[in-house]
Amino acid sequence: MTSSEQVNIVSAEFKANPFPFLATLRACEPVFRTTLPDKAKTPVWLITRYADVNALLRDQRFAKNRRSALTPEQVRKLPWVPPMFRPLERNMLDLDAPDHTRLRALVHRAFTPRLVEQMRARVQSLADELLEAIARQGEMDLINDYALPLPMTIITEILGVPTSDRHKFHKWSKAIVSLSSPNATMRVIPIVWMFIRYLRRFFKIRRRDPQDDLVTALIQAEEAGDKLSEDELLAMVFLLLVAGHETTVNLIGNGVLALLEHPDQMEKLRRDPSLIKPAVEELLRFTAPVFMSSERYACEDVIIHGVTIPRGEMTFGVIGSANRDESVFDEPNTLDITRDPNKHLSFGRVYTFAWAHHWLAWKRRSPSIRYCFARPICG
Repeated sequence: MTSSEQVNIVSAEFKANPFPFLATLRACEPVFRTTLPDKAKTPVWLITRYADVNALLRDQRFAKNRRSALTPEQVRKLPWVPPMFRPLERNMLDLDAPDHTRLRALVHRAFTPRLVEQMRARVQSLADELLEAIARQGEMDLINDYALPLPMTIITEILGVPTSDRHKFHKWSKAIVSLSSPNATMRVIPIVWMFIRYLRRFFKIRRRDPQDDLVTALIQAEEAGDKLSEDELLAMVFLLLVAGHETTVNLIGNGVLALLEHPDQMEKLRRDPSLIKPAVEELLRFTAPVFMSSERYACEDVIIHGVTIPRGEMTFGVIGSANRDESVFDEPNTLDITRDPNKHLSFGRVYTFAWAHHWLAWKRRSPSIRYCFARPICG
């Protein structure tokens, strides 16, 4: 396939098995232009080789905030954004320094070692509770019974959402996460409006009545006299919701599925639970729960491997492709839970530790639970 041909990178067909196509790109066309399946046919560039993706994540010629990368004419052509969504653009993932640096410092103040340790203990406790309930019923749907409720419950608890509100909070959260699906935006707008209204009221309550939760910590976080604004608080809660929810579900679901499809590796881990750390690192590499980096925009015409990415155009580093680069990993399409070294470009160690806790909790359960994992229930 050449750049004159198109591939729908958001389609189910592409996502089902993108690896042969990505291997061809790494070999023949490591900087690949395609378009998104929107009305404007927005151009997008895919960077597929390990070294190039690694460089892209730090390349100052690419911006996260697209407005700082676009020409005035390109800014005028941007699609209209409903006013209620504009505060959400103030999240760390969509900002560059110095705004990103400032927000990161403030959030670092909120995520204290004590809070992180509390989260660790609660994740283990909730994992045990969910698995005990599954053991009683004798079978499970991995996603609905475990992978979904685990992060959503933890997120709402650490934010401090009252127990009486958690059902509707979960419902709103599920709808907002679905924004990544086609034609979801208009349907989700009223839900986003209700969610933002709820959060603004919740912030006011916590300002009057501080509690031992993350929202209070974010409100009180201060660095050199600076604090998060109301819009930045909103954006941070949304970021925690989406990033903490979807990535964890992807890793648990796809990680277990990968082991089911590689029973030799599953058995090796069962025989030797001490392999859990390299196993999780390998599942992060092999499944890439965040398959592509968040979008970046060229601040100038950028030439990579002789190909020019024009100023203002969207670029993705394909992490799932970089993690299978033949020049970096031996037998990259083979799942090997003893792989060492394993310098994958997946999304970080905070989820690695959480996933290890989930796995170890499962390992202590009865054979009936293990049998459930061996059934085709992962979706």
